[in-house]
Amino acid sequence: MSSMPRDPAFESTLALLNDPYRFMGNRCKRLKSNLFQTRLLLQPTICMTGAEAAELFYDPRRFTRIGAAPEPVRATLFGKGGVQGLDGHPHRHRKAMFLSLLTAQRVEHLADEVAAAWSEATGHWQQQTKVVLYEAVQQLLTQAVCRWAAVPLPLEELPLRTRQLVSLFDEAGSLRHFRSRRARSKAEQWLSGVIDDVRTGRLEAPEESALSVIACHRDDTDSLLPLRVAAVELLNVLRPTVAVSVFVAFAAHAMHEFPFCLGPLKAGNARYLEWFVQEVRRYYPFFPAVAARVRETFEWRGLRFERGRRVILDLYGTDHDPAVWGDPEAFRPERFGDQKVTPFNFI
Repeated sequence: MSSMPRDPAFESTLALLNDPYRFMGNRCKRLKSNLFQTRLLLQPTICMTGAEAAELFYDPRRFTRIGAAPEPVRATLFGKGGVQGLDGHPHRHRKAMFLSLLTAQRVEHLADEVAAAWSEATGHWQQQTKVVLYEAVQQLLTQAVCRWAAVPLPLEELPLRTRQLVSLFDEAGSLRHFRSRRARSKAEQWLSGVIDDVRTGRLEAPEESALSVIACHRDDTDSLLPLRVAAVELLNVLRPTVAVSVFVAFAAHAMHEFPFCLGPLKAGNARYLEWFVQEVRRYYPFFPAVAARVRETFEWRGLRFERGRRVILDLYGTDHDPAVWGDPEAFRPERFGDQKVTPFNFI
């Protein structure tokens, strides 16, 4: 059996926090390996990058989500009791609830709500001397997704609820982490009350809406979700939609930095638009990594993965792997015209 390469540092948490997107890729280059062992939060941790590592990582026979995400992430970004921390049948049962919200008709309805909110917002933007796109889009997306989900949101509460949702993904890993925790608590309290109103009949919500589906969902033991867990799952619909503001800002940045894209986009070239969107997702850093734990001890390519060991997959590095993506640091939408894309080389 081969010896797994090791990061010589005794503890690498600070190094990871200082450069979360390039930490694993740089260590892999230095160690000339697509995986290595280090210590994060004082725990032995295996870090992996690349398409083959991703295919291994997403094998549910090998890895489990339970107990994988660090507590600060569960306390802010994901919430406790949500689908990201489940495994096996409970995970599949809960995931099916989310998939039921994603029919073509429901997705089109959400797109229509976003378009309407965007049109309304741009009317206000034209009266202003300066618009911060990232912040402005966060508010319009909050308004749109709450309308779509049937979550009541009075106009005077829109700035507050937007700040709370944004804090869950924008401040969770920063020095403002504890503000993100407070935002999580306040947002769960708000939505717990809304869900309780639906369950007790004080509030009516369309049967197909996210609010109704989650409020009425029964887990694999045929019990209603606890109010706080139901609120976590409703936030798992609202928060990621508002987080698309990150990609909106990246897309605007790409059009500014790479003006050669503007011609095909303005011409309405639908194929090029698809390539452009995918290249924005690949090129820009959105989320650095995901975590799991080894389900049972196994060997892979002569390396031993011990039961319970935390394993982290490098998302950014995989999407910038030069073995897959020629000239990965170049912004080149046309690459998606002939690049073979799989769930593992483009995450």
